[in-house]
Amino acid sequence: MPTSDPVAFLKTVSVFKDLAEPHLVALALRLRERVLKKGEVLFREGDKGDELYLIREGTVVISKPVLGRVEQVLARMGPGDFFGEMSLFDQAPRSATVQAETTALLLCLDRESLHQFIEISPRAAAAFFFQMVQVFTTRLRESGNLVAEVTRWGLEATGLDFETKPSR
Repeated sequence: MPTSDPVAFLKTVSVFKDLAEPHLVALALRLRERVLKKGEVLFREGDKGDELYLIREGTVVISKPVLGRVEQVLARMGPGDFFGEMSLFDQAPRSATVQAETTALLLCLDRESLHQFIEISPRAAAAFFFQMVQVFTTRLRESGNLVAEVTRWGLEATGLDFETKPSR
């Protein structure tokens, strides 16, 4: 890890904001460091996974393949952001591809380490999960808005006019 305090960094991550310092210290001990070079792919949609990643430094791009080699960028994330949380809970394959936009320093929390944290600090884990639900809700709303927008674009592309009432 960089010379700066990992606990101070964790305080900047939204899902850990309500954790007391001793819990942050316990969590910091369970995190592994991962460095990505600019352009390096961390994982692709469909890969197995069981880790959440915290971005300590740099930026990553999260995307989904659309057609052939065309990818839709879903998000750009930087320091203090996190991703990969779905695989901590559902054990399903990765839902998107993550690639380093710049050199990036990530901290990884795997499922086993999360379970250990839950056993040692159930109250802190409850605070973490409450914040995680807040993030899930926000991301779900954004996804719903994107689906509506894409649907509207598709309908507009067909030339159909839905403003006109059908004749009887």
